[in-house]
Amino acid sequence: MPILEALHVRKLYGDFCALDDVSLAVDEGQFVSIIGPNGAGKTTLVNVLTGLGRPTAGRVRFKGEDVAGIGPVRLAELGMARSFQLVNIFPGLTVAETIAVAAVSRLGRGGRLLASLARDAEVRARVEEVAELFGLGDKLTRPARTLAQGDKKLLDVASAFALHPEVIVLDEPTSGVSTRDKNAIMEVLVEAAKHMDVKAIIQVEHDMDIVFGYSDRIVALHQGRVLADTTPDGIRADAEVVATVVGKRRH
Repeated sequence: MPILEALHVRKLYGDFCALDDVSLAVDEGQFVSIIGPNGAGKTTLVNVLTGLGRPTAGRVRFKGEDVAGIGPVRLAELGMARSFQLVNIFPGLTVAETIAVAAVSRLGRGGRLLASLARDAEVRARVEEVAELFGLGDKLTRPARTLAQGDKKLLDVASAFALHPEVIVLDEPTSGVSTRDKNAIMEVLVEAAKHMDVKAIIQVEHDMDIVFGYSDRIVALHQGRVLADTTPDGIRADAEVVATVVGKRRH
């Protein structure tokens, strides 16, 4: 049984069809990238997969359970997490407090963030563990907004990992950073996933070097439909997909 699957998903916004009969299945051990031009339906698909939006038709299953529209909090309890760029949502928090937002939720300490961080040894241990995995252990007391852009991206991803998910969904994890930092972020992310026994990673990503460098499978969307669902080599070999989604021939 796939750990996560979408079955004939359709999503309408009024008369506009954002997703049209989209099906995909993610197995344990896979790193899946979702690609496509702007307006292809990537964000809509991620929102549906992570319980933020209920499909107009079709089903979404996580570990065999119907999770359509259940919301990210309940989904995190079941074992799926999504990065949400908490640095932008809570710019006044320190690095430790930003990671703790997720940690206290995972440990059932909701509503007592600062108190939990100050006095709860389990929360402190979780925050320190995740920070060290992402190279942020020496920055715990720094305001998150003062971090370099690459470290902000790492903090966004670290917050999702603090939920100790079985499946993690990342929306543009390397956007806005240099090419050198992009590869560093991906290396840290992959190693952290191994350390924390994350069973599958799904990402939306525009950088094709990152996509081809790290993915086991690539799902290409175009105008709300699945244009291709195959290996990186399969994408490279498909001239139509390359022209439509990648925009240039890859060698």
